[in-house]
Amino acid sequence: MDTIPVKAVWQARKRLFPYLPKTPLVYSAPLSGHFRTPVWLKLETLQPSGSFKLRGAMNVLLSMSAESRQKGVAAFSTGNHGLAVAYAAKQAKTQATIFVSEAVPTAKQAALQASGATLTVTGRSQDEAGAACIRHCQQTGQTLVPPFDDDRIIAGQGTLALELLDDLPELETVIAGLSGGGLLSGIGLVMKHTDPTIQVAGASIVNGAAMEASLAAGHPVEVAEQPTVADSLLGGIGLDNRWTFKAVQRYVDTRVQVPEEDIAKAMAYLYEHHHLIVEGAAAIGAAALLNNSIRPKGPTAVVITGASIHPKEHHRIICPYL
Repeated sequence: MDTIPVKAVWQARKRLFPYLPKTPLVYSAPLSGHFRTPVWLKLETLQPSGSFKLRGAMNVLLSMSAESRQKGVAAFSTGNHGLAVAYAAKQAKTQATIFVSEAVPTAKQAALQASGATLTVTGRSQDEAGAACIRHCQQTGQTLVPPFDDDRIIAGQGTLALELLDDLPELETVIAGLSGGGLLSGIGLVMKHTDPTIQVAGASIVNGAAMEASLAAGHPVEVAEQPTVADSLLGGIGLDNRWTFKAVQRYVDTRVQVPEEDIAKAMAYLYEHHHLIVEGAAAIGAAALLNNSIRPKGPTAVVITGASIHPKEHHRIICPYL
């Protein structure tokens, strides 16, 4: 297995420090009282691009040569990665081209249009948008910034784990959404090299969870996308997956799949108790706690990954549960 040294995460942290602030770790009194153990929320919604994806994207852009940056970059995305690459490209003074499928919500498409990047909407799934993006890079010489399966992306996402250990050194459980696996690969790498007893838990959607299907099959497989309130968790892991499939196998202790209704209830819970407007993918870790599919072991951190949702859509989803 290709391995990433923990040193790469520390190097990413040094690289990102001038550009990205540390995001808050907020104590959740309601969740702590419910489980009788301290539960904290890591608010990646407060990243400049609105999600944790900025860590990996910035690490890639800042690692590139000046010559490569001059040609520009391209990415395919369900929304958050594209916004991160667009923001990182501005900081690196280069141009970004973002490919999304027709399934990406119009609010995310509008945000990408406003980001300064060139937006191309093509295909019916993230995999089809990704194929178009790769062809574009081959034709133009622009550099592909992968959404998750890249050592620089994983190292960048791993900086989140370093912040968790800074702020909560007694941490015993960390929970995050699981899709392509870049975030949990980075978190797991840091946690298991720091203290192998720290529980790393991932929460996936029920229908269209490519990583779950791949792990069950023992190798990467293609999975058809289906509508979900957690649309940021859609997309395949790549049949030629090099990094994240093995990393999730190695580092993630607990994996669960969360029903749509429970995700919507968790979005409502975070709004009611913490005044947070978050997308479904960001609420899935809290959903896995609230439906008792993940049991916290000691002090627990839940990563609230992103806020890429239109307020009207958020209102529509949560209203039945308030």
